[in-house]
Amino acid sequence: MNYEKKFSQVAKTAKASIIRELLKVASEPGMISFGGGVPDPETFPREELGEIAAKIVKEEYKITLQYGPSEGDNELKNAYIKLLKKHEGIEGVSPENMLVTVGSQQALQLIGLTLLDEDSYCAVGKPVYLGAVSAFKQMFPKFLEIPLEDDGMNVDILEEKLDELVNRGEIDKFKFVYVVPTFQNPAGVTMPLQKRKKLINLAHKYDFLIVEDNPYGSLRFEGEPVPSIYSLEPERTILLNTFSKILCPGLRIGIIIASADLLRKFTIIKQGVDLCTPSLTQRLAARYLQTHDRIEELKPTLELYKSKKDTMLDALEKEFGDIEGVSWTRPEGGLFIWLTFPEWVDTIEMFEEAKKNKVLYVPGEAFYVNEIEKNHMRLSFCLPSHEEIKEGIRRLKKVAENYMNTKSLGS
Repeated sequence: MNYEKKFSQVAKTAKASIIRELLKVASEPGMISFGGGVPDPETFPREELGEIAAKIVKEEYKITLQYGPSEGDNELKNAYIKLLKKHEGIEGVSPENMLVTVGSQQALQLIGLTLLDEDSYCAVGKPVYLGAVSAFKQMFPKFLEIPLEDDGMNVDILEEKLDELVNRGEIDKFKFVYVVPTFQNPAGVTMPLQKRKKLINLAHKYDFLIVEDNPYGSLRFEGEPVPSIYSLEPERTILLNTFSKILCPGLRIGIIIASADLLRKFTIIKQGVDLCTPSLTQRLAARYLQTHDRIEELKPTLELYKSKKDTMLDALEKEFGDIEGVSWTRPEGGLFIWLTFPEWVDTIEMFEEAKKNKVLYVPGEAFYVNEIEKNHMRLSFCLPSHEEIKEGIRRLKKVAENYMNTKSLGS
């Protein structure tokens, strides 16, 4: 049977995530992967979670093994509210301002389903987290791609594009700006306070929402924390957080924090998607947070990640420092470094050779919507060992040199 003619427009336009595809080959013997932003499993509190899991299944089975409310478990919400207040200085959040989702990916999908239509506009970074684009694309909106600078989204260009919408009489169709302001994925850069305030001013001037995705905010290794956009302007900000990077991704827990009016609509949409987030994983996370200060306990993990980041930066300097036109970001936290080659380099073309040399990365073109740039790659330093990082960068240099030499000879 020809199933193609039965597919919806969403199915026809959907593309496989290159990161998901990478994970299939990342486990091959001898492969060194700088691909997915996969936390080091040795950092997961598996003993404590195992003890709590056994206890809540036996003693709280009427909750943990049953359907739960679509809004999420209040035990988890209240525990997370305390964490937000203590470690992020965010106050005034109540359970009515929170929706527990199946990871941040579902949160992004719910935002797209709730706010976007085919005639809608939204603004994203250039480059941008590919999971957000995949979620938003299902509603077929028009994307405004805003270039990234060393300190995050260029808000002056954003303002120019918004003025163009005003002049065309389409500003009412502009719904939101999506940003990862702290340790952006894929570039690793952070938006300073002044630029965050400028973005908020634009939100008031042009009447739009800010979707602040903050999966990496707790993974700061150095430098001073910057207040979240939500803490500065809660009425216009939808804050997304996840337990995947601070606890473990297998729980598949994300949280949307927003005004109660917005949350109610997100909840209604979620009911049509999956009814509720699993009760078992929510209560497991709740009981863990009630008895452990997870942010304090992250300190050894952050020291580990910082040392791996420094190892990668040192290796990049050693291997690529004398190659003209090659540069990279130097993040103060998060999981990623953004490596840029001269404009004529295509990291997709280079990718097959990299696989043969047993080193993986995410080609940069995966992080663009319309105006594709092919001369970048995203490198994640959190999972490989120090020796694997050094060896992987050596292999990457060999691959890049062979590619660039072959291209030069052919031109």
